[in-house]
Amino acid sequence: MTLTPTKIAGLKPALLGQRYQVMDALVPGFGVRVTDSGNRTFILRTRYPGSDTPSRREIGKVGDITLTDARDKARMWRDLIRHGIDPAVQAQRDRATEIEKRQLTFEAVVSDFIRDKLPSERKGKDAEREIKRDLLPKWASKAITEITDRDVSALIKAKGRDGKVGARNLLALIKRFFRWVCAQPEYGMATSPCANIRASDLLGDMPRSATRVLSDDELFALWRVASRMPYPAGPAYRLLVLTALRLNEVVDASWLEFNARDRIWVIPEARMKGRNSGKRQARSHAVPLTDDILAVLEILPRWNAGHYLFSTSAGESPAWIGTKIKQRLNKGMVLTLRALARQRGENPSHVSLPHFVNHDIRRTVRSQLSRLRVTEEAREAVLAHARPGIKGTYDHYDYLDEKREALELWATRLRGIVSPARNNVVKLRATA
Repeated sequence: MTLTPTKIAGLKPALLGQRYQVMDALVPGFGVRVTDSGNRTFILRTRYPGSDTPSRREIGKVGDITLTDARDKARMWRDLIRHGIDPAVQAQRDRATEIEKRQLTFEAVVSDFIRDKLPSERKGKDAEREIKRDLLPKWASKAITEITDRDVSALIKAKGRDGKVGARNLLALIKRFFRWVCAQPEYGMATSPCANIRASDLLGDMPRSATRVLSDDELFALWRVASRMPYPAGPAYRLLVLTALRLNEVVDASWLEFNARDRIWVIPEARMKGRNSGKRQARSHAVPLTDDILAVLEILPRWNAGHYLFSTSAGESPAWIGTKIKQRLNKGMVLTLRALARQRGENPSHVSLPHFVNHDIRRTVRSQLSRLRVTEEAREAVLAHARPGIKGTYDHYDYLDEKREALELWATRLRGIVSPARNNVVKLRATA
């Protein structure tokens, strides 16, 4: 007969001390065995590898497994037997594989990622800090193959409540990690749980800031708030304004990169934007140390344990300046801008701070250098931009003198913005 759930449910118990079987017409050897107590069990009776006579094995109890699943399992067993594989042996192998997968925890795999992949990356230390801060506390003991898109989505949404920029960066890191995992066959992961996740779906669209340049009032507010922010964030933001460097180029700085005698700071190519190979090769970048830059450096602590300028671990590792610090900076800038408006007799409630990112500080300095009539070559050299085309390939002149002159002009211009002439001074209350 062709077994159906209704027919199976209607099977009566066997006579006392006996058993009987009802075989299925669809799968040879597959059927149901019924005991005298009414228990029903799916079975497969066939000749198993290593035996000359047919025997019966249980597939599963009726109720614990559906008829459809039991038939599929019987078909799978028959296919294994045709290939000379005992289903019981295969089941042991599958269990061993599952145990091995469970031993491959996120913590174990991400440790390999940190050791084997991140050292070659320009922002490897930043990525390692993010992993240890945001991912390990959540997923450390979880099997790498058991992390799902729902786990990733929940983590990113929670992170997004503290700031969308940080959440987007974290999602990019998770995607990059799982791409690496999928490329390593020993981890047994064929598909990334992030494959169909888009940042915009979880966090919404980000404000575009491609043309954002801070006004003089905003520069005044930024400098004032940064001057009042504690170490390490305050001095780091002031160096961003003075040098037009990228955030990680400042925050990851080491005292070993500074030459006090020649008043120069050389950032090695390993920390500069670019790649170790290909068209966009990274190059070391020399930053002339103006008096204003040196004034910031002089107030920084010097550690015995390590060489990093900006650190919360006595110089052993660089500090992390993330979304929350930027939010505090924004809040202080808004208060300062409203105080300026109030002093001018304007309504402070109408004042807001349009969205900007740390990189917009570079764009602002670049625009100010244009205003100061600094040459194109010197402006691009200050920002460590590679020259296009054949010039970038063969012209390795570092423009050190031109950069020094440009940064000194900018420092003078900045002083005029943040420390205006006495008759133009606006007395403000503390805002940060």
